[in-house]
Amino acid sequence: MNLMKHVRGLRQRWLRSGILLTVGIVILFTVAFALGFRAYYYSAARTGLAAKAESASQFFTGYLSQSYGEYYQSAYRYTESFEDKDAVVLQFINTRGAVEASSYGFSAGTTPDTQDVKTALEEKRVGYWTGRRSGTDEKVMAVTAPLLTGNGAVIGAMRYVTSLRLVDRQILKMTALAAAVGLVIIFAVLVTNFYFVRTVTEPLVELTAIARRIAEGSYGIQAQKKYDDEIGDLTDAINEMSEKIGEAEKVQTEFISSVSHELRTPLTAITGWSETLAYDDTISGDSRRGIAIISKESGRLTKMVEELLEFTRIQDGRFNLNVETLDIAGELEDAIFTYGKLLAQEGVTVEYTPPAKDIPFVLGDPERLKQVFLNIMDNAAKYGRAAGRIVVTIGATEQWVVIRFRDFGPGVPPDELPFVKKKFYKGSGKERGSGIGLSVCDEIVTRHKGKLELENAADGRTGLIVTVMLPVMNEDELTV
Repeated sequence: MNLMKHVRGLRQRWLRSGILLTVGIVILFTVAFALGFRAYYYSAARTGLAAKAESASQFFTGYLSQSYGEYYQSAYRYTESFEDKDAVVLQFINTRGAVEASSYGFSAGTTPDTQDVKTALEEKRVGYWTGRRSGTDEKVMAVTAPLLTGNGAVIGAMRYVTSLRLVDRQILKMTALAAAVGLVIIFAVLVTNFYFVRTVTEPLVELTAIARRIAEGSYGIQAQKKYDDEIGDLTDAINEMSEKIGEAEKVQTEFISSVSHELRTPLTAITGWSETLAYDDTISGDSRRGIAIISKESGRLTKMVEELLEFTRIQDGRFNLNVETLDIAGELEDAIFTYGKLLAQEGVTVEYTPPAKDIPFVLGDPERLKQVFLNIMDNAAKYGRAAGRIVVTIGATEQWVVIRFRDFGPGVPPDELPFVKKKFYKGSGKERGSGIGLSVCDEIVTRHKGKLELENAADGRTGLIVTVMLPVMNEDELTV
């Protein structure tokens, strides 16, 4: 699960970094383009107006007498014959800054108190101004050139005013075009990044799943090699590891099976002779005690050998279930009745209260499930012997039949709980078995599509609770 999270995190970080970088670049490009385009258009408009104003000013001044009357008459004639009046407003400004004549008649007589007029009249040079037209929200640009007499005196000014609506509209269009190009780039980067990231993360997800299956015991499985690159090398390494672990596991299983079979005959002989000698009245004292110890230990070894053989049958696929419809509550009660008598002889009481409601049927192998119950109770008696009691309960939900076994021993250290069901795992407690029993139980319950869970009691390390969960039969299975 952690590896899967890391892979998802890698994909997210990869895409996030690529997209954020691209979006940042595109935004900067769009803003820079818009600002640059705006500056270019405004500069071009101002330069064009300035050229017109200077050219007309020089031409007009050359034919202008020093008489104000003649100046005004020339101004009126020039504005009336102005050809670009549809796009540009031409204004003649007197020395007081008022509009004397205009190609747009409504502006005559007004006083545009703007910087361009002040610059032309006071500093005798071309002035520029950009702002809102008086009384409206329309944005305009104005360029004013001074009109000078032969001796250099200012007799007025020529002012060109043009609307920036079309310029701003063109700038907006170009900015939108740049933004659209940016979105196309972002989409292209997103698609290419997603494809590239997928070619990296999907094989990692598959390899993670394969590695997890190997860790859970599916030795020998192989991952499909899709790319001849670093990921391909990792695939080869995992496949080689899986194959070698599978071979080692096979050798181990064959060895365990062979040794177990070889041990059964001498153990049977030892057990038989120890039981025979136990009936010999001539043997007494320490000798009789020694025979009892031999009988007990040979019985323990015999059980261990049986668990090993059961384990090898699971490993090599010779473990089968004879499934039938089960009254699981009845099977549990039979197991408690059978094993409870033996435990009572050792001073351990099994406390069981029949369920108040009927327990649903389950599909299962009665012998295998009884084996699970007996093994769990045996462990509970072994590890909780000092307390002298085991509590067994059974209940049901809509989906599960839940059976719990609790002993009152020291429990299992929390850091060891995740490993207790692992094969050949032995904890740090004083009572340690073969490390196979719970592994076999877990395999049986899992093959019944159930769950085997272990947890310490809520009041601390005062007992272990083993929970067996088996799926309830549905209506279709009951009909069949």
